Amino acid sequence: MIDKLSWISVYPEIILLIMACVITLADLGVKSPRRTQTYVLSLLTLAIVAALQASYAVGGATVYGFNNMVVSDPMGNWLKCFAAIAVMVTLVYGRPYAADRDMLRGGEMFSLSMFGLLGIFVMISGNNFLVIYLGLELLTLASYALVALRRDHADSTEAAMKYFVLGALASGFLLYGLSMIYGATGSLDVNAVFRAINSGQIKHQVLVFGLVFVVSGLAFKLGAVPFHMWVPDVYQGAPTAVTLLIAGAPKLAAFAICIRLLVEGMLPLAIDWQQMLMVLSVGSLLIGNLAAIAQTNLKRMLAYSTISHMGFVLIGLMSGMVNGDIHYAADAYGSSMFYVITYVLTTLASFGVILLLARDGFESEEIADLAGLNERSPLYAGVMAVCLFSLAGIPPMVGFYAKLAVLQALVASGSVFHIGLAVFAVMMSLIGAFYYLRVVKVMYFDKPVGAGTVSAPFDVRAVLSLNGALVLGLGLLPGGLMTLCSNAVVQMLGT
Repeated sequence: MIDKLSWISVYPEIILLIMACVITLADLGVKSPRRTQTYVLSLLTLAIVAALQASYAVGGATVYGFNNMVVSDPMGNWLKCFAAIAVMVTLVYGRPYAADRDMLRGGEMFSLSMFGLLGIFVMISGNNFLVIYLGLELLTLASYALVALRRDHADSTEAAMKYFVLGALASGFLLYGLSMIYGATGSLDVNAVFRAINSGQIKHQVLVFGLVFVVSGLAFKLGAVPFHMWVPDVYQGAPTAVTLLIAGAPKLAAFAICIRLLVEGMLPLAIDWQQMLMVLSVGSLLIGNLAAIAQTNLKRMLAYSTISHMGFVLIGLMSGMVNGDIHYAADAYGSSMFYVITYVLTTLASFGVILLLARDGFESEEIADLAGLNERSPLYAGVMAVCLFSLAGIPPMVGFYAKLAVLQALVASGSVFHIGLAVFAVMMSLIGAFYYLRVVKVMYFDKPVGAGTVSAPFDVRAVLSLNGALVLGLGLLPGGLMTLCSNAVVQMLGT
């Protein structure tokens, strides 16, 4: 018998699933070429689900349901709230772009986005290896279809094939690693796995062997080096609206499953997986920043930028336990959560400007396409500049505070090794500042390529302006969001 608490823990997921099915069926009768009814219904659903998740998070309760297979806790609820908002903003930015490219012949973009978000919710809520894996597969299957949405476009089809093949390989890695952990501990339940490992009765070699495959699968989902090869190709080849769907909300889910599997499930093995994450973070910071310098395609440059930013997220994840002391965990994981949320916020606005500048038959993907943007539209040039300064970590943008918080958590241990890694991360950020500032220079000092101002629908203009203002505002007043993240992590660790 499933108790009432189990159903309460998944109410938002149930609403999202029902509405995704309703929207898919209702769209069959929609005649509008821009799918106005489907669009409005999707945004209303996402707004309701986000509000429900926020109310759960504010309540502060941790609820386990369905025989401990799912968990509803403040950390997960906030991540799901922000994921729903990210998908909502993506649909606002992406609809004019998709309509101009005949991608709205059906409502697939809306319904697949909703099912992808459901996968994200399941991943974040998963307290069982199988549930986490089912959520992951639901998200990736929806993503494969979305990348190939422009069926007659060779680049999109090629990107979808690469994503599918490499994604299947990564899923195999993760599944094999989880099966090894299950074989060693005898349980699929995350909490039971923690207790089994903590008992010290299991052979360390078997656990580490499974752990290597788990970390490899997680690194692929984050886009960390050396499992990053899909990121630039998929970002560049996918339609820009779909690129934003992949670059935004799924990063929150990838962070959540790292916390669920590594922190909640395998914290006694921290000394092993922290070393792996350190190697991944160093590689991501180095390759991501150096490769981005050589790019002329804006989407490809932002893809390599993503890889470098995931290096910072991994730094936060690897500095939570020092010499068996969990004293630093709340600051480390809280700063990592803050980083990934603010990174998604900044990514939404930067890709929003790219989507806004794209016209029918013109993608606005090259850095040169932004030439003289300030003369054509000071507002959008300003939003893009704020985002680029934030990604570069220049104060007073939120990206500066996010980097500072992660580095503070890293050096708090006083370990010489950690301080050396922090110095390396700062050096890589300085290198990264070059390719961001190059785009700012093109926008403000180069001659415009085409004449005329940039126009956009009112909803896009309003959301983009608010998005840019938040990137600046959270940089000036980061305390509220940082406290929210720290408290959510403390409550997660407490259970």
